This record gives sequence, structure tokens and C-alpha cells, in this order.
Amino acid sequence: MTNKIKDAIYTKRYVYNLHFHLIWCTKYRNKTFTNEKLSNEMKDILQRVADDNEIVIEKMEVMPDHVHMLISFPPRKSAVDVIKALKGRSA
Repeated sequence: MTNKIKDAIYTKRYVYNLHFHLIWCTKYRNKTFTNEKLSNEMKDILQRVADDNEIVIEKMEVMPDHVHMLISFPPRKSAVDVIKALKGRSA
């Protein structure tokens, strides 16, 4: 009988359940995402970056002056590289 970890992701080589809560602010906390169109554009950009980099966005909220994301990704990727990809392409 095997004991499986609830909500863990099982692959051929490893089992993981990594979640990162990312928050980043606009420069000088300017209220940049003031309407739904801008907010949706940012969500689309971040989703494309996530799709290109094996990142699962579990939750995302774009506020007028900051972004919240709860993400998961395979342990073979470094957190630094994932954050760099998300922030770099969304700037």
C-alpha cells in the first residue's frame, strides 16, 4: 500500500508540491492597472509567460498598483529563473 501525498505532483523522478506566493509592485506604486482592459492584458501576458516556462498559475490578482500570484513549477527550475521570466516579460 502506497501513501500518496494529497495535491502532490508525481513524475517519473520526483514528487513535489511547491507553491510560491509572489507579490510585486509597480514603480513608485503608481496606479497603473486602473481599468479592466489593462488588468486583463497583464493577466494574458503573465499566462503566456507561464505557459512557455512550465509554470502553473493557481491564482492571480492584478491590483491597481501591484500583482499577486500563487504559482507552482517543477523543482528542476530555479525560483530565480521563474521570477526573472515573469517579471522580465511583463515589464
